[in-house]
Amino acid sequence: MIAVKNKVIWITGASGGIGEALARELAADGARLILSARRHSELQRVRDSLANSTAHLLLPLDITDSSAVTSAVATIQQQIGGLDWLINNAGISQRALILDTTADTDRKLFEVDYFAQVNLTRQALPLLLADGGGKVVFVSSVAGLVGTQYRGSYSAAKAALHLWANSLRAEMFEQGLTVVTIFPGFVKTEVSRNALTGDGSALGTMDDAQANAMTADAFAEKAVKALLKGKNYIVIGGLKERLAALVSRLSPELLYKMIRKSKVR
Repeated sequence: MIAVKNKVIWITGASGGIGEALARELAADGARLILSARRHSELQRVRDSLANSTAHLLLPLDITDSSAVTSAVATIQQQIGGLDWLINNAGISQRALILDTTADTDRKLFEVDYFAQVNLTRQALPLLLADGGGKVVFVSSVAGLVGTQYRGSYSAAKAALHLWANSLRAEMFEQGLTVVTIFPGFVKTEVSRNALTGDGSALGTMDDAQANAMTADAFAEKAVKALLKGKNYIVIGGLKERLAALVSRLSPELLYKMIRKSKVR
């Protein structure tokens, strides 16, 4: 088992949903957290709810702003001096058919869900490697393994992130870096309300599948348990999502038939 007590862990997208739940779980285990998201007031709310709240650093950040990421990494270096884990959790989803989605919306999804994650990770690597190792965690999606209706560009961006993580894992193994990818299924958060429609506006409503899904706290408990066991490929979701992830590896042709008949809204 891997202990997280006193480890410095940076969580992006920490102002709600999965990020907030991961923060609660890790803080309860004694980690020292760096919490990032765009909304400072929500980050403050999250920090106030955590165990040992004064030990955690608030670092408001738009991960798509590369110069802001550079400044954030410098702040961590100056105020803390190092970094043990980076959890790339910030992201945005999609709820639009491919024919209804503009090129600008495609690019925005990739900017947030792929390019920003890659840039932030690359900039944080010197801090993670300074003590001979570190852990990078990418929150991808089961959609990035299987591809579903209404999530064409989102699925593609999450799949790209997964494969970039695979390359990073191979390239940095000798330097002691551990790379983990988590593939959530449906989790009851605000993700569908904030998801982009075809023209780039927010959907504004919660999907039925999202509303009936596992809670963010249940997800976080499973995720942290798997991380502490040293797992590097982690699928968390209901039976259908876990089955789809398995079938994607064993029988892609069967998967295609399953996805066509699936209810994903």
